[in-house]
Amino acid sequence: MSNPLVQMETSKGEIVLELDAEKAPISVANFLDYARAGHYDGTIFHRVIKGFMLQGGGFTPEMSQKPVKAPIKNEATNGLKNKAGTIAMARTSVVDSATSQFFINTVDNKFLDNAGLNPDKFGYAVFGKVIDGMDIVYAIEQAKTGNKGGHADVPVETISITKVTIVE
Repeated sequence: MSNPLVQMETSKGEIVLELDAEKAPISVANFLDYARAGHYDGTIFHRVIKGFMLQGGGFTPEMSQKPVKAPIKNEATNGLKNKAGTIAMARTSVVDSATSQFFINTVDNKFLDNAGLNPDKFGYAVFGKVIDGMDIVYAIEQAKTGNKGGHADVPVETISITKVTIVE
């Protein structure tokens, strides 16, 4: 499988991602399955932290969580690093808990990289990178945030993911 390209249309502009199917086959297949199913269309960036990352892929503008498939295996041991411009799977404190949510790193986040097999050191699986649209990522990062629906760091002005398309 070659590295798929994905176009992410947002209310702020377009982001193009190149996914690493060789190093993160499970995460890439999972992301593409959600994209093909239209899961990401109409979701929002629900967590935006300046100097850290933007997270999306799971909530509607009303802060309702969308239904998801079973969690996937965490591929944080694949050698890919949480550097600025990379996309990684979001998860809970449980190592193998990622479903549809992802985050785009806006800075190098070395502390999110795999540093061992203990759950507190396992890290977050990077599965691709932004190849066009980092200006859009940085524009989203500047959003004013607050609390909404029991969540912190939610952009005050909704930033939506209108459509995610796999470039064939």
